[in-house]
Amino acid sequence: MRTNNQTNHPNNAPDVISSVHDDEISLKELILKAKEWWTYILSRWKLIVAVAFLGALLGLAYAWNVKPKYKAEFSFVLEDEKGGGGLSGALGLASQFGLDVGGGGGGVFAGDNLLELMKSRYMVQKALLSPIDVKDKNQSLAEYYITINKLRESWEGKAHLESVSYPINADVNTFSRVQDSVLMRIHQNIIKNLLTVAKVDKKLSILKVTVNSGDEIFSKTFTEALVAVVSNFYVETKTKKSSKNVSILQYQTDSVRAQLNNAISGVAQSNDAIPNLNAARQVLRSSGQQRQIDVQANTAILTELVKNLELSKLSLRKETPLIQVIDRPVYPLEVERFGKLKGLILGGFLAGFLSVIILIARKVLKSLLD
Repeated sequence: MRTNNQTNHPNNAPDVISSVHDDEISLKELILKAKEWWTYILSRWKLIVAVAFLGALLGLAYAWNVKPKYKAEFSFVLEDEKGGGGLSGALGLASQFGLDVGGGGGGVFAGDNLLELMKSRYMVQKALLSPIDVKDKNQSLAEYYITINKLRESWEGKAHLESVSYPINADVNTFSRVQDSVLMRIHQNIIKNLLTVAKVDKKLSILKVTVNSGDEIFSKTFTEALVAVVSNFYVETKTKKSSKNVSILQYQTDSVRAQLNNAISGVAQSNDAIPNLNAARQVLRSSGQQRQIDVQANTAILTELVKNLELSKLSLRKETPLIQVIDRPVYPLEVERFGKLKGLILGGFLAGFLSVIILIARKVLKSLLD
C-alpha cells in the first residue's frame, strides 16, 4: 500500500499544478478583459459626455414643465365603545326579560375594512358630487375636476360627451351610461394616482387620508368631502338598528301617552256629567269606571314603554362612535416639486449610464458576429 501511494503521488502532482495554472490564467485574462473594456469605454468618452449632457437637458426640461403636487392630509381617530360597566349590565338585564334594545353591528368596519371603504367607488363618487364654491361659482367636485383637468377640451366633437354634467348631490341611480362611465374613470384615476388611505400605525386606530393633486383647492376640498361622507355613512350604519328601535319605541310611547290623556279626560267628563249620582242607579257609574280602567292599563303600559325607550337611548349612545379629528388640511398646502437640480443630475446620470450599456452591447454583438 505504501508503495502504491508513493507511485501515485508523482502522477497527481501535475494535475494540481495544471489546475492552479489554469486559474491563474483565467484571472489574468479577466483582468486584461476588464482593462480592454475600460479602454474601449474611455475611447468613447466624448460620445458618452454628449449623451449625458443631452439627458441632463431633458431632465431639466422635465423638472421645469412638471406641475407641482399639492398634498392635503386629514387624520382622525375612531373611538368605538366596546361595552363593559353598568351600561352593558343594564342592556344584558333587559335582554333577559325579552327586551330588544339594539346593539351589535361592530364587525362591518373592523380591521382594514374602513380603509377599503374610503377608496370604494360609492364613497368616492358621493364625495365628487359634494359642492365646492370657487370664484363665486357653486358646482360639484366632479365638475371642478373636469375643469382643472381640461377634459371638456378633449371631448370637443364628441356629442355623447359634450352634454355630460354632474349636478350637486345628484342621485347616481339616475345617471346615464355615459355619466357612469366618465365618473368611473375619474374614480379609477383618483384611487390610483391621487388618493392614499392608511393607518399611522398598525397598533393605533388613527387613520390618515392623503390627496396629492395638481390643484390646491381640489386636494383640500376633496379630502374633507371624502372624510365627511365616510364618517356619516359609518355612524349611520353603526347606529341603524338602535336608531330604528328608538323611533319605534318613541312612536309607541307617544301613542299610549295620548290614549292615557284621553282616558283621564274621559274620567273627568264622566264625573262632571253626573255631579249628584243617585246611589240607587249604579249603572251610571259604569262609564266612569271603564275610563278609570283605561287609565290604569295605559299607565302600566306607558311605564314599561318609557323604561324600554330609555334603555334604547342608552344603547344608541353606546353604539354611536366618536370620530375625533386630529389634523385637517389648511392653506397653504404642502407642495411637492420635482427639483430642477434633481432633474439635471438624474437625467444626466441615466443618459450616460444608458449610453455605456448600449456601447457595451454593441461591441459584444459585433464580436459575436465576427
